Amino acid sequence: MRIVVDDLSGPRIAAFLADHVRQMREITPPESKHALDMDGLRAPDVTFWSVLDGDEVIGCGALKRLSADHAELKSMRTSPARTRGGVASALLAHILDEAARRSYRRLSLETGSAPFFLPARRLYTKFGFTPCAPFADYRPDPSSTFMTREL
Repeated sequence: MRIVVDDLSGPRIAAFLADHVRQMREITPPESKHALDMDGLRAPDVTFWSVLDGDEVIGCGALKRLSADHAELKSMRTSPARTRGGVASALLAHILDEAARRSYRRLSLETGSAPFFLPARRLYTKFGFTPCAPFADYRPDPSSTFMTREL
């Protein structure tokens, strides 16, 4: 398993993210979907990583700069065939290390509040994230759970 910065130009990551968006549309009301599209993930304030097993994309995640000391975790996803195999934990640890290296003091995230997202919320809790109020441009939303962690 390798974690690499990805410029999002390859067909494998495009297909992986298309599956992610499709799944989120099935689970989340349209007004509560906060996943960035490809252009959003290519923005200069976003760093995107793919997790690879050989040439296969098995996970992804991103870090979006909100301010000099605050960043947001975005687009965390593990291939359904690889869940509970350590992919998300390895990637989250990598992103936390990178956020600390960049001198961020706080990392926040938005995830779903539906039962489908319970494993993600448990993972974030395991890594020290706690519930918080909406941050950045988010507004209160019953379909969203907001979490943060000091670094």
